[in-house]
Amino acid sequence: MPSPRYWREVPSRLRLEAARCQTCGKVCYPPRPVCPKCGATGFESIVLSKSGTVVTSTVIHIAPSDFLFEAPYAVAIIETPEGARLMAQVVDCDLKEVGPGMEVGLEFRRIRAEAKSGILCYGYKAVPEGAPGA
Repeated sequence: MPSPRYWREVPSRLRLEAARCQTCGKVCYPPRPVCPKCGATGFESIVLSKSGTVVTSTVIHIAPSDFLFEAPYAVAIIETPEGARLMAQVVDCDLKEVGPGMEVGLEFRRIRAEAKSGILCYGYKAVPEGAPGA
């Protein structure tokens, strides 16, 4: 039987659900109870595009223990066409190519097996437009 945490995360992980403030239009990912821009509490649920543009990025050389096998790897803040920003690992390219302005697609992939529990973790990774599988 899946854990309760898994069921709470399904909408945001599979569909990239966000919330749009009904007062000012700010898009929040992940969804929040209060708008950080205007303080309103009324939101509508939206599904984000599976594409975006890298705003900023960095290369991780010394990784946390669960990600040692991937080091070095690039992570980036990606802005979707709706205006939401999310963080994802950038894969399938030379790390030197990752930078502001890079157009990426977001693909749902296996991230890792959780160390002690053995539960597989899935999530979105960023793939440069034009890369194999993009």
